[in-house]
Amino acid sequence: MSRAAIVVNPVKTDPERLRASLAAAERRHGWEETLWLETTADDPGTGQTREALEQGVDVVIAAGGDGTVRTVAEELRGKDTPLALLPSGTGNLLARNLSLTLDDAEHALDTAFGGTDRAIDVGLAELRDGRDGTERRAFLVMAGLGIDAKMIAATDDDLKAKAGWVAYVQAIGKVLRDKNELRLRYQLDGGRVHTLHAHTVMIGNCGSLQADIMLLPDAAVDDGILDIVVLRPEDVLGWLRIAVKIFWENGVLRRTTVGRRFLREDHEVHAMNYLKGKEIVLTSNRPEQVELDGDLFGEVSSMRVRIDPGALRVRVPRE
Repeated sequence: MSRAAIVVNPVKTDPERLRASLAAAERRHGWEETLWLETTADDPGTGQTREALEQGVDVVIAAGGDGTVRTVAEELRGKDTPLALLPSGTGNLLARNLSLTLDDAEHALDTAFGGTDRAIDVGLAELRDGRDGTERRAFLVMAGLGIDAKMIAATDDDLKAKAGWVAYVQAIGKVLRDKNELRLRYQLDGGRVHTLHAHTVMIGNCGSLQADIMLLPDAAVDDGILDIVVLRPEDVLGWLRIAVKIFWENGVLRRTTVGRRFLREDHEVHAMNYLKGKEIVLTSNRPEQVELDGDLFGEVSSMRVRIDPGALRVRVPRE
């Protein structure tokens, strides 16, 4: 008989209800009792995933928000054991980008026990703090430097728990009161070094954010490529043009056949630039906040980000 492990964030889930749903799914699919492993403040999932691998389970289910999923995936990268998702929390960005069902534990568990595996890419970030400290981390959705990370740092956790992604709107209002300009040097795929003034740089393995915002319309989770967007508005009009690009062109026109007829392929917004590559190195003139899949990792003076193609197996529904 097959056996699963579930890494549970007890803050993001209802453990009692989840245990009942889990037992029912085990009976439906004829699996052994699942290994139950809860995250803690000191260990958000690393040790629990390692224990699951040591037990030789057939699948590891991440039951929590984006941080739990990222931590579990970091340990499963390059392994044969697949990751299954039981989305909880505010973002659930990987589940959204894979078009998985949200808020349906029964369907998610049926997928975990009876689905098929899909290989997806993993982003790898090497973070340097300028004091000889280097941290190597994985991400599945996006890495952000600048306003993106500052917005997460400024988000009210209590409001986020009550209002979801709306809490980020309040936070970005706080952040935009400051100048927030980054002075960077970047090198793409080992090419020449460029200088850049920007407000934020986001490096994506996926394209969609909360509220179905399509930030990176060409991004695919299994194309072996990083999609990068640089936001560098000079004034309010620049921010307005970015909003039109994201919410109207990417969010509305690109989603329909009729809408795509109105898109101009040569239309570029000066305040918003797209890049693609397998590796990018960013160096800042001062330490800046960085986030990976919504988790803050402090301030860095430089970061090297590359793609690890097909490095993670994710359980998805069968056709």
